[in-house]
Amino acid sequence: MLIRSRRDFLRTTLKSVTALGAMGAMSKFGEMNALAAGSTGYQALVCIFLAGGNDGHNTVIPITTAQQNYSLYAANRGPLALSQGSLLPIQVGSDTYGLHPSLIEIQSLYNAKKAAILANVGMLVAPTNRTSYLAANGGAAVPAALFSHSDQSSQWQTSVPNGLGGTGWGGRLADSLQTVNSGAQFPPVTSIEGCGLFCTGQNTLPATVPPSGPVQLNAAVTDSNVQNAVNSLLTFSNGVQLVQAANTIVTRGANYANTLAAQIGSVTINTVFPGNPIADQLLMVAKLIGLRNTLGMTRQIFFCQLGGFDTHGAQLETQVALLQQLSQAVSAFYSATQELTVDSQVTTFTASEFGRTLSPNGNDGSDHAWGNHHFIIGSGVQGGAMYGAFPSLAFGSPNDTNTRGTLIPTTAVDQYGATLASWFGVPGSSLATIFPNSVNFPSASLNVGFMGA
Repeated sequence: MLIRSRRDFLRTTLKSVTALGAMGAMSKFGEMNALAAGSTGYQALVCIFLAGGNDGHNTVIPITTAQQNYSLYAANRGPLALSQGSLLPIQVGSDTYGLHPSLIEIQSLYNAKKAAILANVGMLVAPTNRTSYLAANGGAAVPAALFSHSDQSSQWQTSVPNGLGGTGWGGRLADSLQTVNSGAQFPPVTSIEGCGLFCTGQNTLPATVPPSGPVQLNAAVTDSNVQNAVNSLLTFSNGVQLVQAANTIVTRGANYANTLAAQIGSVTINTVFPGNPIADQLLMVAKLIGLRNTLGMTRQIFFCQLGGFDTHGAQLETQVALLQQLSQAVSAFYSATQELTVDSQVTTFTASEFGRTLSPNGNDGSDHAWGNHHFIIGSGVQGGAMYGAFPSLAFGSPNDTNTRGTLIPTTAVDQYGATLASWFGVPGSSLATIFPNSVNFPSASLNVGFMGA
C-alpha cells in the first residue's frame, strides 16, 4: 500500500491490528485504581454478542414443565412456532425444554454438563415486575430507551441503565485485575469483531485483532522511505501534548502488532473449525489463548460478534442459519480449549441487546422486546442446568410489559456479569466498582450460581 498523505497514514494506522480504543488510551492520564486479585491462575472470558436481538422464544422452549407446556408456547407464537418434533430436548430437573433445532452442538455440551442456560436476563435498574413497570411509566425505575438497538447495546456493554457510560464492564473488569497482568506484553481485553464500550476501561487499553490475523503498520507501508518518515513522525517531539499522546498510542499499537505477528505463527490449533464468521473469530481467540504464556497473560477478555438477529421478517429462515453458525462455532471453540488444556479456565457466554416479542408481527418476524435467554459454556460452568426464572409465556402475565410477550427480565445484566466477575477473581467487595447498579439488588443474588468455585 502506498501512503501518499498524512490522512492516508492515519487511516492505515487505525486499521492496524491493535487499533487501541481511544477513550481507554486517553484515560491512562487518569488516576489508576487497580484492585488486587486473589488468584494468579490463567482465566479468560469470551463474550459472543448476538447483535440485533436474538429471538430467545425460539431458542429455548418449554415442552413439559411444572408451570407451562408446549401448547401455550405454540398458541401464542402462532406462525413462528417451531414444531415440537423438531426441538432438541434437554432436561432441567424434572422439566423438559427444547432447544432450537440448529443448536445440536450446544445440546450436546448441555447434556455433557459443559453448558448452562441463564433464563430471561436483561438490563434492569432494580428488580421489576409488571406492576412496578406500569407504575414507572417510563421513569427512572426502568432502563432508558427500552427497545432501542443502540441504547440497549450500550447499556448491556456498560451496565449503565440510565445515561451514558464512558467505560464498559469488560474494560472495568480488566482494570480491577491489572496487578495480576502486570507482566503482560499485550492488552488484557481484545476485540475480534465489533466491540463497542464493553472493551473500554478506565486504565486498560483494549486491542483489536481481526480474524485474519495481525496487520503490522510496517507491512502496510512497503516503501522504505515512507517507513522512515513514519518512524520520524512518531518519535519527533513537537511539544504539543495531544499530538505526543496520539503518537504514543500509535507506537504502542505498532509494537503490540509486531509482537503478535512474530508469535502467532507458532500456535497450532488442530481442532477443525467450521467456515463461518463467528467460527473464524473464535479460532483467532483460540490462537491468542495459545500465546498466553508467551505474552505473559494471566487474565484475558475477548469480545466477538455475530450480527443479523434483527428479525422483523423472515425470522424462521434467518435464525436457522445464524444459530447453526453459533452452535458449530462454540462447539469447535470448546474443543480447542480442551486441546489447549484450558477448558476449565475459559468461559464463553452469549449476550444480545434484547429479546423479541413472543407475539409475531404479521410480517413473518417479531419485534424488539426485553428479556432473553443466554448460554454459558466451559468446563468451569455448572452445566446441564438452567439458572434464573423461566418466564410465563401467557400474554399479560406478571412477566409481560403489555400483551405481546415482551418479557420483563427476571435476572439483571448486573447479576449475570457479577457471577462471571466473581469466577474471574474479583472480590465481592469490589463488584460495585464494576457494576455500580448492582447495589440495587440483594447481595446474595449477585451470584446466580452457574459458575463453579
